[in-house]
Formats: sequence, structure tokens, C-alpha cells
Amino acid sequence: MKIYIDGKYYDENRAKISVFDHGLLYGDGIFEGIRAYSGRIFKLAEHIDRLYCSAKAILLTVPLSPGEMTKAVVETCRRNKIRDGYIRLIVTRGVGSLGLNPRSCKNPSVMVIAGKIQLYPREFYEKGMEIVTVPTVRNLHSALNPAIKSLNYLNNVLAKIEANNSGCEEAVMLNAEGFVAECTGDNLFIVRQRQLFTPPLYAGPLYGITRAVVIEMSREGGLVVAETNLTRYDLFNADECFLTGTGAEIIPVVKIDGRVIGTGQPGPVTRDLVQRYHALTKVSGEPIYE
Repeated sequence: MKIYIDGKYYDENRAKISVFDHGLLYGDGIFEGIRAYSGRIFKLAEHIDRLYCSAKAILLTVPLSPGEMTKAVVETCRRNKIRDGYIRLIVTRGVGSLGLNPRSCKNPSVMVIAGKIQLYPREFYEKGMEIVTVPTVRNLHSALNPAIKSLNYLNNVLAKIEANNSGCEEAVMLNAEGFVAECTGDNLFIVRQRQLFTPPLYAGPLYGITRAVVIEMSREGGLVVAETNLTRYDLFNADECFLTGTGAEIIPVVKIDGRVIGTGQPGPVTRDLVQRYHALTKVSGEPIYE
């Protein structure tokens, strides 16, 4: 594997950053997870745009233009002979002092890793997964805005630990008002009477790119889609439930907090969206080898 770091490529066992990088010391940085399918990078422009929005929100100057960043991602995939894979794009504040002040960091760093990922076992996609609601709530907008895809993922990690302690792979995170925000790494949807519902962005979920794709596909397919506050009660009484994310794609949920969702099997709306999503990923995206 060849890793891109600040304009150069390194073998994976020689790809290193300084222990004084504030991305390591303080989680001061941003990232994107991106997928490649059939030799194309899916929704690359949208991921690059979200990266720069996160950078602007934390006053981080990205040392590459969006066009240069796009070329770096494509070239890293090309050098690693990626056709179907996962790309991790990272921008850190860079090397600085042991103090918190980011002014000591003069040169932000850019890293691109292109490899593979499998977040959940294959059987979960076929039979559905069980999730639980956890005590850890989603970050407040007034604290660390959930829209910023930062390297500080401790909020999500703590929720993931609580899910694992309950014997589950994934967790529902509520916001401070008790409404559903998202899961630890995925957006959440429910189906009720052929209508699709998902938490609004102001409730605390990430501005999910797969989320946006699913909303668009659903409306094109004639489904009514509503972004509205949801409670656990709404989840328990849904006909279907599924999660979306770049890494997870679309994965059905069949049990939440011990309550069986719908029939206890992935539902027809979910299955249809999965098929349409996979069809879209095969023909859409930034070419790697053209």
C-alpha cells in the first residue's frame, strides 16, 4: 500500500507523522471516508466539499485547492490499483508545540489512505442487525458541532463502547433533548406506512452524503420523505428501519432495544433502496483510470 502524505508517497510501514502533530495530540483535524466502486470514486466532489466546509468551521487552512485534493485522491487510488475500496482523507492542524494553541502549527498536513473496509458482517446486510440506545448523547451544536467531521470522534467512540458492552455492533445516539440524532457512524431512517422519516440536521446527525443520496432516490421513487424529530417510540413502532453511511452503505435494522421492528426481517422499501443504491454506485463517480 502507498500512502500519500504532504505530496509524497510512502510504503505503509514507512508512512509516519510526528508525535507533535496536533491531530494526534488534540484530535485537531478533519477527515472524510470515501468509497470507490468499479474503478470510480463515488460522490468524490461532495466529500471534498464537505471536507472544506469542516475546515472552514475550525479555521483550518487546507494546503491544497479542491482540484489538487481531488487529483491526490485519484492518484492514490491509482497507485494502489483500487477498483473497489475505501479511501480515508485526513487533514491535520500539523506539527506544533505541546500547548493547545493552534497558532504553533504552521503547516497543516494532508494524508490519503486507499485500502479496504468492512464495517459489519455480511449476514447483517442479509438478515438485519440489532442495535441499542446508549446513554452517551450526541454533541451539542453549541459545543462541538456534529456537522464538523473532525478527528475528535470520542463522542462516537464512547457510544460504540456502550453498544459493544450490550452485545451490539451499533448504537442509537439521542441528543440533549431526547430526540434521535444518529448512530455512532451512520444516519438513521425509519419507514412508516410507506413514508420515510429521518432526523433533521438540526437534531445532531452528520450531514451524511449517503443520507442525501437515499433521500433523493426515495423521492424519485415516489416516496414521501420527512426530516422530523423522532423519539425511541417512533423507532419501536416503525415498519422498517435502516442505517446509511459511506462505509456501511445501507444496512437494515430488525431490532432496537429488544423491540422487533416490523416483521423482524429487512423490509421491501429497504431492499429496494439497497438494490438501487448498488446500481448507482456501479455507474457513478470520478474515474480513477481514465
